[in-house]
Amino acid sequence: MNKTALIFLAATLATASQSLFAADTPFDGLNLSLGNLFRISDAQSRSICPENLTGGKGLAGMATEGTGKDAARDLGQGWKISPSVQIPPHSTFTLADIAGPGEITQIWMTPAPLDKTRFFILRMYWDDETDPSVECPLGDFFACGWGHYCQISSLPVCVNPGSAFNCYWPMPFRTKAKITLENLDDQPMTIYYQINYTLTPVPSDAAYFHAEFRRQDPLETPGLYTILDGVKGRGQYVGTYLAWGVHNTGWWGEGEMKFYIDGDKEFPTICGTGTEDYFCGSYDFDTAGPDGQSHYTEFSTPYSGLAQVIRPDGHYDSQTRFGLYRWHITDPIRFQKDLKVTIQDLGWQSGGRYMKLRDDIASVAFWYQTLPHAKFPPLPNRDELECH
Repeated sequence: MNKTALIFLAATLATASQSLFAADTPFDGLNLSLGNLFRISDAQSRSICPENLTGGKGLAGMATEGTGKDAARDLGQGWKISPSVQIPPHSTFTLADIAGPGEITQIWMTPAPLDKTRFFILRMYWDDETDPSVECPLGDFFACGWGHYCQISSLPVCVNPGSAFNCYWPMPFRTKAKITLENLDDQPMTIYYQINYTLTPVPSDAAYFHAEFRRQDPLETPGLYTILDGVKGRGQYVGTYLAWGVHNTGWWGEGEMKFYIDGDKEFPTICGTGTEDYFCGSYDFDTAGPDGQSHYTEFSTPYSGLAQVIRPDGHYDSQTRFGLYRWHITDPIRFQKDLKVTIQDLGWQSGGRYMKLRDDIASVAFWYQTLPHAKFPPLPNRDELECH
């Protein structure tokens, strides 16, 4: 038997062995793809929405009170009596309180009003934690941070017409998952939502989902913005969203993205080559328009995007603002002890020289890690959250 035949035989036997192993190994119902969607498991599907606030089996569609009661007055129970909830001013509503083990697999939400999403704070707690692992304004969590609709077509986050926020980040938990929404506004807000989850044992090496929001306007240190710091534990960094408002004319994105991993001090282990490069673009995100001039060009792809450009209107809306996302799905940044993430705010001045800028930058860092997690810095107050 020649060498090529031996290699082919070895590969065939390896594939057969993997197939037999997969067939003989009970499937937990997690980590779904087209490659395993046909597999049977003991996992149980559950869902929470205003028509079933507990997610209990056989308890959906039973509401007799709710925001749709008047519209359903001729039809009665079972006919969309509670499609949404209203959250009073300065109060917090528990969207979900789930006993595990299991995994949240998909979240859909649409808030009203849309232009105040910085005032609606989403929090998530895993197991017996008292401090949230997710603390973030609602719009920013869904990569839509300026209170304007922007369409996003990515793998873990989709924003669809007219203001539909969708999240597909897998969120495993062992004993408990709790999700709340706080309304910081002086007026009530309305939230339509559905949280889909699976009840099933989770792997022993499953880490917990985290997301932290920060904002500085203007930057406290010219040219330097910290996206994440103080992380202690073991895990992987999986995504960045930036809502970036420029305070100067000209290009603003020469800065480097830096990841300080496991004890790095002055210099990081990973350093990028420019802001648009980190977000998988190039040359200022410019393409030529019908007028022959270069223009910022929005794009939305599975792993990265410049999903939003809010252009000056020459009157009150005087500064260009951007919404950018970058998901590290195939290239997570792994850490064993600690992690810090920064980005430079760098433009140009005369003589072809870099210039440190002091823009308005808000960020959401997404990562998975072991528990317990370090307590987040205080969330900015309402005035500091407000979009200008």
